[in-house]
Amino acid sequence: MKKIAVVTATRAEYGLLSPVIKKLRSLESAMFKVELIVTGTHLSEHYGMTIDDIDDRIDHKIPISVQSASCADISSNQAEALVKFTDLFAAEKYDGIVILGDRYEMLAVAIAAGNTHTPVFHLCGGDTTEGALDEWIRHSITKMSYLHFVTNEDSRKRVVQLGENPNRVFNYGSTSIDNILNVADMTKAEVLQSIGVDDCKYALCTYHPVTMEDSCVDGHIESFLAAIKSFPQLQFIVTKSNADQGGARINELLDEAEKRIDNLHVYTSLGVRRYLSLMKFAEFVLGNSSSGIIETPAFHVPTVNIGDRQRGRLQSESIINCGEDTCSIAIAINKAMSAAFRAVCDSVVSPYGAGNTSEKIAKKIHEVVNIDNIDLKKKFFDIEANI
Repeated sequence: MKKIAVVTATRAEYGLLSPVIKKLRSLESAMFKVELIVTGTHLSEHYGMTIDDIDDRIDHKIPISVQSASCADISSNQAEALVKFTDLFAAEKYDGIVILGDRYEMLAVAIAAGNTHTPVFHLCGGDTTEGALDEWIRHSITKMSYLHFVTNEDSRKRVVQLGENPNRVFNYGSTSIDNILNVADMTKAEVLQSIGVDDCKYALCTYHPVTMEDSCVDGHIESFLAAIKSFPQLQFIVTKSNADQGGARINELLDEAEKRIDNLHVYTSLGVRRYLSLMKFAEFVLGNSSSGIIETPAFHVPTVNIGDRQRGRLQSESIINCGEDTCSIAIAINKAMSAAFRAVCDSVVSPYGAGNTSEKIAKKIHEVVNIDNIDLKKKFFDIEANI
């Protein structure tokens, strides 16, 4: 029997992995088993206990610390994850693990897989986010991985440039497009009622720390909130930050601000279905999350992307990039709300796939695992370079 596992540590990551998990489950048999491993902020009350939003069989729960006040906290979290996942992989002897992206927990999981000779099947390699630690973590995981499922052609070329054999690099698009087509099924009235907000015009927001900058979180959030206050005709629905260093401080500031800003609504987690349904009817998406770059354009909704966290990602014409000061954010919001720019958004075509990504990924993993010829002694794939 062949046995693989999918690992998820955060709400956003699970949202992207969920359609792949479902397609892999549909291929389960007496000879092919799929296990789901849940860890990280999914198991934290502070981050909304998002394990409760997982609508699938959970086979293993691996609790790790998610403290993020300092760089020492992040390293400690990684160390704990490395030990626990090494023990799990050594015991279970998986024929492969599926991980996504660029989180620091996933770097520890990938190292544990390497130490136990467990093949890694990696989603979303080759992307670039120059303002975040995710940048070097993502590329490091690429070098530890056997199969690569990238979201666009630019990323495919970067993975090959990193020396990976192009025969194992597959540009099937982003699973986020699958979710948009299949998960965002609530009406505007239903989704607003579900979060206790009356019918209104609103923006959907997420603001994460810019982890490659020694910047002032307090100052950035102060500017962000000042921009929100300058548009009282709109409601701002904000999901809290992740567990990166500085994320806990952002969440603390948001909780404080909600008490004094009438058009601000803060939620620890909305779940994939509600989040994408809210996105579909938003006037615009505001913040610095990858969802504003990848998912939002497929809804033909404008994105106001703040700062450098997502700099380097492949972008659509529906994205407005702006600085982190209040004036720049306000100017970008006004542009996003203009009739001329909304007309631009109406004609945008997403570069991230056609909505059948998860099925292709699942079939390729099933095929490769069952062929039984995985050789982890990878040869570096050289390409000519003019330097």
